[in-house]
Amino acid sequence: MRTETTPAAVTSTRRATAARATAALATAALVALVVGGCAQQTAPSDGVSGPTTTTPSTSPSATAATVDVSADVADDLAALEAEFDARVGVSVVDTETGATASHRADERFGYASSLKALAAAQLLHDVPAEQREEVVTWTAADVEAAGYSPVTSEHVADGLTLAQLAEAAVRKSDNTALNIVLDRVGGPAGLDQGLEDIGDTTTEVVGREPDLNTIEPGSTDDTSTPAAFTADLGALLDGRWLDDPDRALLLDWMSGNATGDTLVRAGVPDGWAVADKSGGAGGIRNDVAVVTPPGRAPVVVSVFTTRNDPDARYDDALVARAAAIVLGALPTPS
Repeated sequence: MRTETTPAAVTSTRRATAARATAALATAALVALVVGGCAQQTAPSDGVSGPTTTTPSTSPSATAATVDVSADVADDLAALEAEFDARVGVSVVDTETGATASHRADERFGYASSLKALAAAQLLHDVPAEQREEVVTWTAADVEAAGYSPVTSEHVADGLTLAQLAEAAVRKSDNTALNIVLDRVGGPAGLDQGLEDIGDTTTEVVGREPDLNTIEPGSTDDTSTPAAFTADLGALLDGRWLDDPDRALLLDWMSGNATGDTLVRAGVPDGWAVADKSGGAGGIRNDVAVVTPPGRAPVVVSVFTTRNDPDARYDDALVARAAAIVLGALPTPS
């Protein structure tokens, strides 16, 4: 089975370097928009006076017109599915305007390595900052069993901290790192419960790497929907899941995702910041992202794809073109 690797020949070194530089420079702006520009004050709910807490809002202003552009993109996405002989699921929410787009948004797809962003979020939620400096070790056998592990394979002798492992899972899609992160949050069941706690009763977290990449026909194990992942990213942005520093940290890791240059990032206009987590195995190719156009609040987008032929390999262009279709259809804020 083909599992996710860092793209090499698909883009030039100059383009990859520029994309990472743009994402790195835009992270501060994205966090400022999410944490600061959209902040609202929330009073304690227990009736006891005390300090207020600030949580970012992903809701559009009360006067903003909301638009569902799903019908506008349906034909183009159907044509894309026919061209690639694939199923495409898309869920988009523009937090600036409230505009939405969906296509097969409630159908199930294997999530593959896109889960690593949610696992890292759960670790940041569960483990206090000082405890994330705990050094964890593993064995060469652990690495061999997990598969693709470009970071942890180099640190069998000395180990890494929990924070470094979560970062490796997100930035480099390191499988061993994900397994260790899962162990720290209570295993797949612990992450599944954490997702339920923020309202996601759809995603079924069952397996570890590499087993989570194998989706048995008719099973919901290790699957989710584009709508569920978009809602999870919304919970990340609006403060229900992480506090401000941890949200900023995770978005920074996602902005440096080494496996996403040819996915959603390739489908957005120049100057748009993309913080994403890709996933791929066999015919599955996904990307879930927080996309921030200049000077405005972010757009949350989840693109899940799977080829209809079980022996076909995934194609990054399918994700990039689907993202370009739906993001291009969103109305420009007035």
